Amino acid sequence: MFQKVLIANRGEIALRILRACKELGIQTVAVHSTADANAMHVRLADESVCIGPPSAKDSYLNIPSIMAAIEITGADAVHPGYGFLSENARFAKILTEHKVTFIGPSSHHIDIMGDKITAKKTAVELGIPVVPGSPGAVETEAEAKRMAKEIGYPVLIKATAGGGGRGMKLANSEDDVLTAWSTARSEAAAAFGNGSVYMEKYLGKPRHIEVQILGDGQGNAVHLGVRDCSLQRRNQKVWEEAGGPTIKPQERDEIGEICAVAMRKLKYSGAGTIEFLYEDGEFYFIEMNTRLQVEHPVTERITGIDIVYEQIRVASGEKLSITQDKVQFNGHAIEVRINAEDPQTFAPSPGTITFYHPAGGVGIRVDSAVYQGYKIPPYYDSLIGKLIVYGRTRDECLQRLRRAIDEFVIDGIKTTLPLFQRLIKEPDILSGNYDIHWLEKYLAENKV
Repeated sequence: MFQKVLIANRGEIALRILRACKELGIQTVAVHSTADANAMHVRLADESVCIGPPSAKDSYLNIPSIMAAIEITGADAVHPGYGFLSENARFAKILTEHKVTFIGPSSHHIDIMGDKITAKKTAVELGIPVVPGSPGAVETEAEAKRMAKEIGYPVLIKATAGGGGRGMKLANSEDDVLTAWSTARSEAAAAFGNGSVYMEKYLGKPRHIEVQILGDGQGNAVHLGVRDCSLQRRNQKVWEEAGGPTIKPQERDEIGEICAVAMRKLKYSGAGTIEFLYEDGEFYFIEMNTRLQVEHPVTERITGIDIVYEQIRVASGEKLSITQDKVQFNGHAIEVRINAEDPQTFAPSPGTITFYHPAGGVGIRVDSAVYQGYKIPPYYDSLIGKLIVYGRTRDECLQRLRRAIDEFVIDGIKTTLPLFQRLIKEPDILSGNYDIHWLEKYLAENKV
């Protein structure tokens, strides 16, 4: 087992990793920008190192500064959390070359799953069902028109190196496919430095379903069931459920086993999430995230498995502590993401938290690194906390969530808690009758 883990992240996920390390008896190093000098993970870590000014590119994305912090502290492993350098194959490779363990998959697996065209080809080879689409990048106008006609309208044009909805355009007919193709390429080049795009069949009312997997790099892999992440705004998840309100146990087990078998073939190591669009009983692969997910706590709650603990164990060379026959699913869990944003305009709302009272009680977990008096900086993602609620049934979970949202108080800044107070009363939410477009339509209709 590792002696000292450097946590190359910030906020609630840095604190989550720190707690897992402490429970395993591992010393921790917090790295931070000047803006995060008073952050909770910095206060609780055994050691801390300032790695740069507030800008992420000069601190949390600054590989030389992080390598210097490793050298100074003698850390023998790095946990990247999510975001920042968590899916940076070059960073993983540099750590390996310096004999420091990257707590995550190999740089090779990050590479092949990081490019969406390569990921889709790999999924096909591994027997994972995929959305009908182009076999590779669509490079010319003529190819864009031909491929769209073959796939059938509407089609979605997406950046191969994309994420978060950038470099993604919809074409409903031959009249607008060239404009969509050109715009997607321009956006992709600006956002990712890579203008390559591919094309997929556009599904009208799909749900966003993902499968959590764990592998140990030794040919062992398990799935931990599914999560429904269909409630999204601008392709960003805001509400996630473990179990999914519409996925039957048989469907969960079937798609889960397909994913677990694929990861065994790959000899994948660590945590990963295979994401699908789900419509009319069919699953279609869209991408794989080779890292810990923001929404991992709901899976931990219904399985009783500590995903971060397993990440650390397998990175140290141990086998998975669980086999598929030992994975059991109990109850239902929902996570809502609490952002420092205006609930009407979704504009960021940095500032000082003047009063903080997180929800509590039976079945409640709050993952957050904020505290009363904490000043939220304006430089990073607006996520400040996650409210995770468990119930024996989905109905019980929803009732508990309603109570917990009303109980949660954050003063001094604006947050998205009022949005969830509204959503928890919506009939479609209560019945589970929604798809990936539902929330955008709701916000437009209610002028939110």
